[in-house]
Amino acid sequence: MDADTVNRELSIARKAIGWWQRRGWIVGDPTIGIERRPAPPDRTKALSENQIASLWRLDVSLREKTCWKMLYESAARADEVLCLNVEDLYPQDKRGKITAKGGATEWIHWQSGTAQLLPRLIARRTRGPLFLTDRRAPAGTPTLDVCPETSRARLSYRRAEEIFQENTRLLANPLASPEDIEDLDGFTLHRLRHSALTHDAENGTSTPMLLARSRHASVRSLERYARPGVDAVARHVAERDPAARRKG
Repeated sequence: MDADTVNRELSIARKAIGWWQRRGWIVGDPTIGIERRPAPPDRTKALSENQIASLWRLDVSLREKTCWKMLYESAARADEVLCLNVEDLYPQDKRGKITAKGGATEWIHWQSGTAQLLPRLIARRTRGPLFLTDRRAPAGTPTLDVCPETSRARLSYRRAEEIFQENTRLLANPLASPEDIEDLDGFTLHRLRHSALTHDAENGTSTPMLLARSRHASVRSLERYARPGVDAVARHVAERDPAARRKG
């Protein structure tokens, strides 16, 4: 496993162990001596503009098109978008009401790409989960996660992530051979949020607006998103190329 995965699992295990210890279920800590792995920063999390354009050309279902568009245009977290209900939407204002981290009620905003797809996805539904599975909800599914009009279940984060990874393997690994592609990873849904905020920063969006878009509490949390991406650096280098200046 990579360093980020190891560190995340270790953190989860230690929180559970602390809870068990406080209840007297265990005494020792079996993770003592296990150290967090150094995780070098990943400078490639923002997708390039060409990769985003290629993503929109993929032959996928209306549900996936709408979900991916909304994630990119709103720069919202994937779990927030997947928890949206039809009644949370305000299509005329291109906005939706979500429950953010900590339980706060906040707004996300989208653009014309999402606005054009939403009516087809919603059809005549007036309530229930916005993004649904293709099958009826199994017995025992919480009522809030079942569409009362179609009896289908809310699309889970795990399944939405699987679908996105499967469909972006080739975009993420353009030089991979056909026989190897099934064993490789695609992009994660979080990279749509990361890309949207990075592209906003590259286009000159102010820090206060980036904070409002990302709904971060501090500028420090925003720093990793505001780093210029590969396209911005390429433009910067090209604009300062002496040969290009002579041609001008």
